[in-house]
Amino acid sequence: MPSESIYIGLISGTSLDGVDAVAVDFSADQVNLLASHLEPYSMHLQRSLRSICLPGENEIDRLGELDTQVANTFADACHAVLDKAGLQYKQIIAIGSHGQTIRHRPKAKHPFTLQIGDPNTLAELTGVTTVADFRRRDMAAGGQGAPLVPALHQALFQHPVHKRIVLNLGGIANITCLPSEKDGLVLGYDTGPANTLLDRWIEQHLAIDLDHKGEWARSGKVQDALLQELLADTYFNQPPPKSTGSEYFNLEWLGKKLAQINYANEDVQATLLELTAVSVAHAIAREGYSQSEILVCGGGVHNAYLLERLSTRLPESTIRPTSEYGVNPDWVEAITFAWLAKRTLAGLNGNLSSVTGAAHDEVLGGIYPSSL
Repeated sequence: MPSESIYIGLISGTSLDGVDAVAVDFSADQVNLLASHLEPYSMHLQRSLRSICLPGENEIDRLGELDTQVANTFADACHAVLDKAGLQYKQIIAIGSHGQTIRHRPKAKHPFTLQIGDPNTLAELTGVTTVADFRRRDMAAGGQGAPLVPALHQALFQHPVHKRIVLNLGGIANITCLPSEKDGLVLGYDTGPANTLLDRWIEQHLAIDLDHKGEWARSGKVQDALLQELLADTYFNQPPPKSTGSEYFNLEWLGKKLAQINYANEDVQATLLELTAVSVAHAIAREGYSQSEILVCGGGVHNAYLLERLSTRLPESTIRPTSEYGVNPDWVEAITFAWLAKRTLAGLNGNLSSVTGAAHDEVLGGIYPSSL
């Protein structure tokens, strides 16, 4: 018989580098991270996913095959995280799988969002009940389908007296505004790019995956004219609810902004990092949280220069990683989807309509039963 409290959470984000996997014990309403694992995508799969994220030829056939390929990698991630935790599949209640987003079009005439990583294949390969396709029910109710992590942020980090911000610096940056428990609604939305442009730019010019601690950006000089051109994009001034992804903020988007001006590559990197700092700071100030605690999670927590620039832009805030509040910042999103699977099986909502703009809170996801 499975444990009554252990779940696996899986997500691959806009970095398209691989699958974050966690095994989590939710006993006694606590979040106990038993093990974590990053299962990298092969270079071929990375290239295929980046290609399918943009319009191209023969999309349906390519999509169908990638759906299965991604599911196989997600299953490999499950095997690895269970090995690290010393667990067997029979001890797992369910897998919560976000999948891999390849399109997110909340502003389309007929809004849609699409995540691949076939949950039928994942349930078959693992023998574990799988909960997936979390975003589309919220969108069907008129929401953005994202972000979904604020519901967990509220459960873990809301303070009875002080208001807080939870800032996720993944490929895309998003904020969760947590009022004190007696005050107001939880709000949250994507503020714009975080790591996605930084990673793609350094990969293009230095052939490495990321800017370690932001040192390449630190070596450059912010180009104010370019920064203002980037900030002039209509997304930054759109009111919430709003969400975005790398299908919008990508090198093609950046290339149009660069136009014919020939900036030094490190100056572009410095300006992209400043774009993240400014857009996040503006959003936090706009919501009235510029004098609050800011709890940071996601890969950007390791970018020391980005955190410095955020501190400069938000001098009245205290900025700390979520690890100081008991949750490893690298695994918050994967934990979220383990938690959402638990909520789905219990018939509880996984979205916050005040965040996504849905007409009401909803039970999210489809359930793909165990094959055992």
